[in-house]
Amino acid sequence: MKRLVLVGGGYGGMRILQKLFAQDLPKDVSITLVDRNPYHSLKTEYYALAAGTASDHHIRVQFPTHPNLEVKYGEITELDLNENVIHLKDDESIPYDSLVIGLGCEDKYHNVPGAKEHTMSIQTIDSSRRTYEVLNNLGARSVVGIVGGGLSGVELASELHESRPDLEIKLFDRGKTILSAFPDRLGNYVQTWFEDRDVTVVSESNITMVEPNTLYNHGDPVHCDAIVWTAGIQPNQLVRDLDVEKDGQQRIILDEHHKIPDHSNVFVVGDCASLPYSPSAQLAEEQAEQIALVLQKEWKQEALPKLPPIKVKGTLGSLGSKHGFGVMANRPLTGRVPRLLKSGILWMYKNHNG
Repeated sequence: MKRLVLVGGGYGGMRILQKLFAQDLPKDVSITLVDRNPYHSLKTEYYALAAGTASDHHIRVQFPTHPNLEVKYGEITELDLNENVIHLKDDESIPYDSLVIGLGCEDKYHNVPGAKEHTMSIQTIDSSRRTYEVLNNLGARSVVGIVGGGLSGVELASELHESRPDLEIKLFDRGKTILSAFPDRLGNYVQTWFEDRDVTVVSESNITMVEPNTLYNHGDPVHCDAIVWTAGIQPNQLVRDLDVEKDGQQRIILDEHHKIPDHSNVFVVGDCASLPYSPSAQLAEEQAEQIALVLQKEWKQEALPKLPPIKVKGTLGSLGSKHGFGVMANRPLTGRVPRLLKSGILWMYKNHNG
């Protein structure tokens, strides 16, 4: 029996299962999916859960079912690549013949004192729930500081403004304009959108310390009744602990078939993989399709294919329920069209996977 183990039921893991189950899965292959939660959750929508504009149920999708699939719920304590085994907390270890690591990412606090202890997060569904409770229990005219003007920070700020227009929202970003990874036209459009709605954008900020209800920008204290951190990510701690070659962002460097060079039976998908694009759900799914193809070839004992470069089709972001922004086919988009496109993609994903 060939044992495939997938650790992490995110976008990459889900797409691998989908592609494998769409073909004739060999009867001598068993698949084990290991995840903390008994469902797949839509991480791209955590900002809406935290802001209170999407329900918990809205962003959950059930894992697939298949005679060859076992779903194991638990917390992984170690990835032992030398012994080909996964160790779980308070449970039996799981051996594997092939392994796919898709453990996702965590907040990166850039060694800012107090940031981890005194800010909230939207990196997991659990942390997003806690953030929702805090934000939506704030009194009128409370101040919310959001650190990080990338996609997550912008979507959270806009959605929170729509959900709680009574709050004073301050968005802190290191760049001259927000959304520095996008074309200037989009950053300027979103900045104007916030200004028109009295959401304060603090450009060229430098958060040097965080204390309870206070963050320090260039050393100057700024009172906030709640602070949410969206200023960077890093691979899961289990991945950072692995003794394998990594890039400057601590993501694992892979060969042309998405394998760890010194461990040819171990694949890495998603946020933990060193790829020439910023981490995203779309990137994880594109990579997952190639990994599924490689696995199928290996099980049939066929030559591994030459994989084409992964191409990202575009990125879409929301500004509340009616406006959005994004880049599709290298073309900047603003207004209602990108928001409708994002809603449509989300609807198709849920109905195709649920």
